[in-house]
Amino acid sequence: MSIKGKTYVITGASSGIGEATALKLAKEGANVVLTARREDRLKELRSKIAKENAGKALVVPGDVTKKEDFKNLAKKTKEEFNSIDGLINNAGLMPLSYVKNLHTDEWDKMVDVNIKGVLNGVAAVLPTMMEQKSGNIINISSSAGRKIYPGGAVYCATKSAVRMFSEGLRQELAPKFNINVTSIEPGFVETELTDTITDDEIKEDLLSNFKEMTPLQAEDIAESIFYALSQPKRANINDVYIMPTEQEQ
Repeated sequence: MSIKGKTYVITGASSGIGEATALKLAKEGANVVLTARREDRLKELRSKIAKENAGKALVVPGDVTKKEDFKNLAKKTKEEFNSIDGLINNAGLMPLSYVKNLHTDEWDKMVDVNIKGVLNGVAAVLPTMMEQKSGNIINISSSAGRKIYPGGAVYCATKSAVRMFSEGLRQELAPKFNINVTSIEPGFVETELTDTITDDEIKEDLLSNFKEMTPLQAEDIAESIFYALSQPKRANINDVYIMPTEQEQ
């Protein structure tokens, strides 16, 4: 199915997977609505999309933890493009740490962004999609949502929640409202995500394991998102589990 002319909201669009996804979908002729807290980066991305003569891009800065920001995002999207055909819930944090080190503020941030941010996004776009009886919701989970490892207790829990929530959404929405839902679950991707890690023990123990590995690139995940979006409406891609070839687990 062609996505040309369709409108997709992308959270965390200022870098990494969100930025790569915006470029990919715009290249395929879609309208993209870019949201994140870094407005300057969003404007740079909009300019890049315009220079490539691809789809249209709308910048709406916002914080996924704030319901009012998402309501404003949905309102401006409909005013500009008259529809919301898809939501890519990409914004996320990964400040890994050992539980014993009690980085409780970081735990709160992960719950707020990784879980509540996804819920807020769905709540903002769902009325429009239900009225249209069509749409795609793509939630970025992680391979960490399937398996636990030391230092990832809270992060893995948040991504497991996203994965389970996605399947619950699919069961409720796809049969009755023609809204397809997909959980994208990547392994190690070369993005800014690891920059949020402050726990020195984790940096030494975990990140050293990835030094010799060729990671996935953000563009790889963008391709998997496009794959899910471009299927015929009769086909719901439930999960995309994508790992670096060199990553064992």
